[in-house]
Amino acid sequence: MSDKRLYGNELKYLKEVLDTGFRASHGASMMQRFESAFAERFGVKHGIACVNGTATMHAALEAWGIGEGDEVIVPPMTMASTTFAVLQSNATPVFADIDPETFQICAKSIKNRITTKTRAIIPVALFGLSPDLDVIMQLARQNNIKVLEDNAETFLGKYKGNIVGTMGDCASFSFQNSKHLTSGEGGIVITNDDDLADNIRRIVSLGYAGVSAKSGKVARETIQHPNYERHVTAGWNYRMPELCCAVALAQVENIDALVQKRINAGKIFEEVIVSQNGPLTTQKIPKHCEHSYWTVAAYLNTDDLSWDDFRNKFREFGGDGVYACWKLTYDEPFFKNKAFLGREKYLTNSFNADKSCPNAEWLQSRLFLFKTNYWDQFKAEKQADILSKTIKYFL
Repeated sequence: MSDKRLYGNELKYLKEVLDTGFRASHGASMMQRFESAFAERFGVKHGIACVNGTATMHAALEAWGIGEGDEVIVPPMTMASTTFAVLQSNATPVFADIDPETFQICAKSIKNRITTKTRAIIPVALFGLSPDLDVIMQLARQNNIKVLEDNAETFLGKYKGNIVGTMGDCASFSFQNSKHLTSGEGGIVITNDDDLADNIRRIVSLGYAGVSAKSGKVARETIQHPNYERHVTAGWNYRMPELCCAVALAQVENIDALVQKRINAGKIFEEVIVSQNGPLTTQKIPKHCEHSYWTVAAYLNTDDLSWDDFRNKFREFGGDGVYACWKLTYDEPFFKNKAFLGREKYLTNSFNADKSCPNAEWLQSRLFLFKTNYWDQFKAEKQADILSKTIKYFL
């Protein structure tokens, strides 16, 4: 296993794209190879590549016809992109609280947020761990609600033996540079629904008539004809560039090794935290789940120590640093000020209802997110030793 992140066919595939001179006759060929490889690894029928992991979610919501007057349930403790995708669809985000031990969106809170206007749920597989998908899917089916899995942080995580991303109606993944796999930027939606895949492809490809789930390219002899009617629906130019697809394809070929690196590092950090029985408590991993460790999440379990004091001591001892959790989405300035670029006029009455999520509010300011992107295990072990020294300092 390499001690580098980019060690496969990335340069080879980039050269293949560059050698085409970006001629239209070669367009989307790398994208199709990447999509097929990703879908095959996850055991699903369709993969549709997008420019990023927010466009993926927006495209899925649009493909379902979700818009003005509709509500989509999301967690407040995650990257705000999940909520942005809902707002971009002119729908209303409704926040469900999290489980205080697993940090995942809470099914009971979801149930309490469902109204006659709820059209979709976006459970986020936060930090590399799966939500309780069986219960969420049951709620969704009982209420005729769609489920879009946001798995930007979870590649090859497992839930009851199933790969996370294969249980919802569709799933979104990101290839932004912090993720398990990266092409600098990019995203993909996977699904087994033929009609949904066709609709998503048109949404991300300017509504072109000639594209489909299996093809992101219109034949040259077709598009060159003067009578060709190009656009059958409105759409966005969300297609993933061929150069990014080339890198992503090479990353998919090494997906198991790349994910295992994160898992190895994550378990090293987790063991240190658990064995010390100190001021940090790790994310609970249910027995039926397998964590993929985008990060190691642990919260400060005492009021006698501040977040800043622990972080500063960790860095003083030589730690690489540690990330905090995002502000809760509904506590961000854009949300408090309804700076929605005109979309505030589409919000339902649920927007003004109680949005409080007490578990998320208690946990957010206490969370430490330790890096796992150490491709050299020696570096991970060194950082874990520094973390151990920091914990012992405060015992």
